[in-house]
Amino acid sequence: MKPRITVITVGVDDLEKSFHFYQDGLGLKSEGIIGNEFEHGAVAFFELQPGLRLAIWPRRSLAHDSGLPQGGASATEFSLGHNVASKAEVDAVMAQARDAGAVIIKPAQETFWGGYAGYFQDPDHHLWEVVWNPQWQPEEN
Repeated sequence: MKPRITVITVGVDDLEKSFHFYQDGLGLKSEGIIGNEFEHGAVAFFELQPGLRLAIWPRRSLAHDSGLPQGGASATEFSLGHNVASKAEVDAVMAQARDAGAVIIKPAQETFWGGYAGYFQDPDHHLWEVVWNPQWQPEEN
C-alpha cells in the first residue's frame, strides 16, 4: 500500500456545533456543510494542508455507511497531532482551542523526549495533541 491518506474523517454528534468549532474557533477553511439533500449525506471538509482534508460526519451516518453498529466514543483510540514551529505557537494554539470551547486535557509542557506539547479535546471528545518537536519542523504552506 502506498501512503496516500487524503481525508481524515471523524465522527461527530452535532455537525453544526463541530463545524463552528473547527471553522470559527480554530479558523480552519471550509466551504460549509454539504450533502444535506441526502439522508446520511451531510458532511463538512476542512483544508489542513495541500492534499489533506479533515472531514466531520455524524457518527450515525458513518455507522450507516460502513454497516457497523454505532458504538461508544473513546478519546484514547487515536489522537490527531498538530505539529507547530515553536513552543510559543503550541501555547497560542492551545489558547485558541480553549477559547473555541475545547477542553484542555493536559496543558502544554516540556516532554520527556525533548519537545513541548499539550492535549485538548474537541466538542466530540476527539483528542488533539499540539506539539513542537525540535527534530521535526513542519513545512510552511
